[in-house]
Amino acid sequence: MAATSRGTSPVPPDVRPRLTVLSGPSGVGKSTVVAHMRKVHPEVWLSVSATTRKPRPGERNGVHYFFVDNEEFDKLIANGELLEWAEFAGNRYGTPRQAVLDRLEAGEPVLLEIDLQGARLVRQSMPEAQLVFLAPPGWDELVRRLTGRGTESQEVIERRLAAAKVELAAEAEFDTTLVNTSVEDVARELLTLMLQASGLRGTDD
Repeated sequence: MAATSRGTSPVPPDVRPRLTVLSGPSGVGKSTVVAHMRKVHPEVWLSVSATTRKPRPGERNGVHYFFVDNEEFDKLIANGELLEWAEFAGNRYGTPRQAVLDRLEAGEPVLLEIDLQGARLVRQSMPEAQLVFLAPPGWDELVRRLTGRGTESQEVIERRLAAAKVELAAEAEFDTTLVNTSVEDVARELLTLMLQASGLRGTDD
């Protein structure tokens, strides 16, 4: 059953929802879990990142990303308009701060799916955020996922695996860990955590 939104009514500060951040190593399935959860529960608001990357076929501005040039991104940083930002593969990605704050102010559960560097920056700027670590069932499974694409060189694969070890070692920095053994189960558990943090559901869900 879908959660009931509180809409835009004023929400007392003591029951305002916490931002939920989902992070974890590359290849663990973060995007797949989020896509499944939003398909079942479209009322969950997923923050849309700004990026200097060019749109890929089928991507729409404001839906998949806010596509900006480097000068615009520099202005967002200078004006303090990003909750966090990071550079990846020559492009920059960042989370617009005001949109997140507006949704939280309205009492809506907000989800942010970002990498480890971004999660650490959110922890600094918004200590009350709920950080959720998505872990693989085991190292061998993560290796299988990272190497199974068959489209990358051995050098790239080795670099990904080295980064994954660093990311896995950061698990203790997070409030909660979910193990991705089933996309459906993890999506359900993640939604429950979000709603509990938002005061929208009890713990019996």
